[in-house]
Parts: sequence; C-alpha cells; structure tokens
Amino acid sequence: MHPTANLATLCAIEQTVRIWVMNRRHLLLGVAATAVAGTGLYLAGRGPSYPQALAPVRAELAARDHADMPYLVHHAVLAANSHNTQPWLFRTSKRHLEIAPDRRRETPVVDPDNHHLFASLGCAAENLSLAASAAGANANIAFVSDSAGLRVDLEPSRSAQAPLFAAIRSRQCTRADYDGKAVDTASLAMLERAAAVPGCRVVLITDKPVMESVLDLIVAANSAQIGDPAFMRELKSWIRFNAASAVATADGLYAACSGNPALPDWLGNRLFDRVVTVEGENAKCVSQIRSSAGIAIFVSDANDPAHWVQAGRSYQRFALQATLLGMKHAFLNQPVEVAKFRPQLASLLGIGTYRPDLVVRFGYGPAMPMSMRRPVADVMTVL
Repeated sequence: MHPTANLATLCAIEQTVRIWVMNRRHLLLGVAATAVAGTGLYLAGRGPSYPQALAPVRAELAARDHADMPYLVHHAVLAANSHNTQPWLFRTSKRHLEIAPDRRRETPVVDPDNHHLFASLGCAAENLSLAASAAGANANIAFVSDSAGLRVDLEPSRSAQAPLFAAIRSRQCTRADYDGKAVDTASLAMLERAAAVPGCRVVLITDKPVMESVLDLIVAANSAQIGDPAFMRELKSWIRFNAASAVATADGLYAACSGNPALPDWLGNRLFDRVVTVEGENAKCVSQIRSSAGIAIFVSDANDPAHWVQAGRSYQRFALQATLLGMKHAFLNQPVEVAKFRPQLASLLGIGTYRPDLVVRFGYGPAMPMSMRRPVADVMTVL
C-alpha cells in the first residue's frame, strides 16, 4: 500500500487495530494480523534482517589488553539510556577516556534539565568500569563538568571479571506485563547490595498498598505527559515503527522490542496521532505495575549532574544484578519527569527534600527482542 492511500483505506486498516496504546514511551500495538497481512506488515517486513544487524551490537568480544578502547566502548554503549537516544560520545587516548554528553541527542521536553542524559552517562560508565576490570584494569571515574562529562583513568591490575559483567550483553528493559510472582528476601537483598554506590541509594517497594500509591502518581504524571502535544511530538520522533527504520538509525524505540508487529512509517505515524489516548496508556501502566513484584526508586544525595551520574551507575548495577537473577525490569519515570509530582513521591518515600531520580518496576517476565546501538566507530574518537 502506498503512503498516499486515501482516507477510506486508512480507516479500514484502523478498524483492524484493536487497541493502540503506549506503555509509557514504548509502543504497544495490538494488531489483527490476518487483516493487516499483505499490506502494512508486508511492506514493513521488507528491509534488513534485524537479527543480523543486531548480532555485532551484542557480540561477545575479547580484550586485547587492559586499554583496549573499542572493547571498553563496545560494552559501555549497551547501557540503558533514555528513549534509546544514546546521548554519549567517547574520546579516548592511551590510558584514559572521556564520556561526554552528545548535546545533539537531548530530549528537552521530557528531560529539560538533562537529568536523564547524565544518568545515561552514569549507566555507560558503570558498564565500562566492569569491562575494564574484566580486561585487567581499574577504571577511576570522575565527574568533570556539565560540558565535559566524565573522565575515566585506567590503571593496570589483575584481570578480575566481576559477576555483573556477565549480564551486560543480555540486560534489557522489558516492556511487557510480568507474571506477578514475588521476589524472595535473599534476592531483594542482592539487588540492594548491587545498587549501593557512593551518593545514591535504592528504595525497594514490594508492599502492594505502597505500590498502588506510587502507581497513582505514575498515572497522574502520565496523564499530564500524554496530554502535552510537545511531549508527544518528541516521543514520536524517537519511535522506530519497523526494522528498516530501527537499523537505519541504530537508535530509538523499536516497536518489536515491546512485542509489537512492525508497521510502515507512514502508517505508524498516522495511527500514533489518531488512537493514542490517556485512558489506554494509563490502563497499560496499571496492568504493568500490578503484574510486577516490586518497584525500585533510586535516590541521590544531591540534585546535580554529578549525582545524577551516580544514580545511573546505581541503576545499571541493579539492572545487571536483576538480569543475573532471571528478573526483568523497566522504567516508569513519569513522577520524576513531571516536576510537580517529585515532592509527592519524595513524601511517600519519606526522603524529605531529596530528589527521586529513577522509578523502575521489576519482576519475572518474558524475554523480548534487544534494542539497537550505534556502531562504536560512530561514538568513539581518538584524542
């Protein structure tokens, strides 16, 4: 079907779509496959093989030496990051590297103070530190400035592969309902220990009434975001409706990573504008929280970029430990992104004036396709 299909044809296709709601900023498309087969799905399926394109992104590499920069950056870019914008640049020399913010990849509506950007740099730095240890180096990470980002100095040491390193290639945010199974006390303690970094701590919530209170804030903040046209435009700009778009950009939110069928860009864009609703989105948030075992909220000691980096490092360690324990997790950050809800969340947690940084649900659920990353050569330069 050509993008200039008339409105009647488009409406007929739309009638085959049972529900199109978004799980936060992640597509959850309900499509009647038999009706769409031979039209949108056929066209979207023509293009590069997503698994083939993804293979080098998630490949297992061996370090040549303790300062093998491509090896370190290969693992760093597999870290979590907001909207899969990958807002980082790596500048390397013989014994140190810099992790700088890529200002071209800011998301000013959802992240006006670049909180998530700096948390993303922290996630990458933690992965890099674990990879350095496996390669035989200590990575000394220091925050330099808002513009320069982080400096990492490498010191040779005995190779010691930390357990968390083994989860780097398989960690992902799983945007689906979980099975509702509780997490045992010993595993919760392991998650809490893994997340302990200087300047940040994690608050684990497994009590259902408290989870419902957090959910109320998620729904309220989500309603505000979905009702904001600027937020929706920014979000849609990072959605990749099909494999061809996901591979071509090597970034963004690919629909299949949320278990959804691919659509041609023209159709995906039109459906997004027509049928995404606050009600459907909120219903998805409710379902996902109530199917989760708990909520992890990351709280840093100060509200500044250096501590946002630490929040990212804390989350990344939590996520890797969860992966090793067979758990899934995903962000539901609405109450920390809409500023007026942060004090309410802080009050609920009993943390006074501290800023809640990240909200993550966790539990046991299905495996989903992995997301793309830009090639190392595109993000790394030699000083």
